[in-house]
Amino acid sequence: MTINEPAPRIVTVRQNILKANDHTAAENRRMFEAAGVRAINLASSPGAGKTALLERTLRDLAAAVRMAVAVGDLATDNDAARLRQWGAQAEQIVTGTICHLDASMVQHVLPRFELPDLDVLFLENVGNLVCPSSYDLGEAARAVLISTTEGEDKPLKYPTMFNTADVVVITKMDIAEAVEFDLALCRENIDRARPGVPVIELSSKKGTGLEAWYSFVRGEHP
Repeated sequence: MTINEPAPRIVTVRQNILKANDHTAAENRRMFEAAGVRAINLASSPGAGKTALLERTLRDLAAAVRMAVAVGDLATDNDAARLRQWGAQAEQIVTGTICHLDASMVQHVLPRFELPDLDVLFLENVGNLVCPSSYDLGEAARAVLISTTEGEDKPLKYPTMFNTADVVVITKMDIAEAVEFDLALCRENIDRARPGVPVIELSSKKGTGLEAWYSFVRGEHP
């Protein structure tokens, strides 16, 4: 027996977990498609502005798009409570020690929603740029957020997450100059991690750049 012998068992367990997740994700996807719901998985590091962007989206599109949110957090229902203030249904998924949403967690919460009455269901993932990259939730699209306060090299440090994105959203553009954010370098790094991925620059606070995001939410090109 060598010291490296246990490694294949770890790999096998992980493969089995992801295989089971993919099966459940496929079931979720069929449910979404049957109900005509566009499910959008939002991923980012903590503090990148997912909840703030959702608040603005729920406010601005309320009259035109029927929306709801499933919110993933390690603890508390603070974010769900924030989102409910805008009149949308928001259901909290408390993950405990698990640093991501998986397809079974999403499937467990779906009966709380009347899916045929929705156009869009946001799946706000746990703040983490590592674990969520591996877990398909059954979403139609995945948006990865990066804020101007995080540094331009995040796409290079977490390439797997960015490589799964259907769109990358750069948030907090209203303070980009104050934090000396190099937008050109960030976009270059995003393109290195995910060549050709659409990039949206916006400020949830000021409202700039939101039309491109809303186009993505509706299933149009950003």
